[in-house]
Amino acid sequence: MSDVKNAFDSRLITVSISQLLPSRMVQANALSTSKYLSILASIRELGIIEPLAVHHEPVSSNGQPPKYLILDGHLRLSALKQLGAEHALCLLSTDDEGFTYNRQINRLTPIQESKMIIQAIERGVSAERIAEVLNVNIDRIRLRQNLLKGIAPEVIDLLKTRMVGQPVFQILRKMKPMRQIEVAEMMISANCYTGRYAQMVLTATRPEDLTDSKNSTEGVSAENILKMEREMERLYHDYRLVEDTLGETMLVLVVAKGYLSRLLRNEAISAYLQRFEPDLERELVGIMDVVTADARSLERE
Repeated sequence: MSDVKNAFDSRLITVSISQLLPSRMVQANALSTSKYLSILASIRELGIIEPLAVHHEPVSSNGQPPKYLILDGHLRLSALKQLGAEHALCLLSTDDEGFTYNRQINRLTPIQESKMIIQAIERGVSAERIAEVLNVNIDRIRLRQNLLKGIAPEVIDLLKTRMVGQPVFQILRKMKPMRQIEVAEMMISANCYTGRYAQMVLTATRPEDLTDSKNSTEGVSAENILKMEREMERLYHDYRLVEDTLGETMLVLVVAKGYLSRLLRNEAISAYLQRFEPDLERELVGIMDVVTADARSLERE
């Protein structure tokens, strides 16, 4: 085990904002999204909860302060700048590849978010206060607070790390606990957590497995149910074929993106492109942003 290299330094460091180098551009429209406004409100009220992930850039010979490349936390950095902060709490990585970092983390799932909101409310924090800090509508907080009501504990455990669509929980409540568990296992097997998939399974569910027979879909023949099951099998087969090649393709793109990123951090190359090929530089930056976004989206699924 002594040969295993730690991915991060065990200590958090405080870094001057001026020493942080973004690895990608934050689009102007991103600063008006609900996600950014939620981050801004959270930092304003509670400070930085999740440190920025950074990598130490090679030390320059001209005596300038060391620079740190941001691997994760660009929106948090924008929020800190908007709030006039001079320093940021950072987690130092031993790897300068942002995709590697993002492969090692799990984003907050609906079930995890629901549990955090429930715990905060149990500790005396009002739903209104939570909504204010997160800069979201109070209805969203109420929805998350009641998300798991009527859901079997086994299902909560099965889906706690999955990005499950909001409508899924509404559909699961129409089923009895044993059927809920079966559906959760089917969703995991098919790697599909959408309301449409859950609705298809609900349609094929026998009335005795429902909490209310009125929830059953009348007029669906056994032949149509069999067709739906076959279609689900075919979709799952097609999904597996795509999944087998998607990872390899994304890896090639991420490696290429890393190479381009290093090229553009070269001052001479960057200055040349800005002067003689500004359109090309914008296109390269745009491509890198797309690859980064796709890689992160892939890891969250």
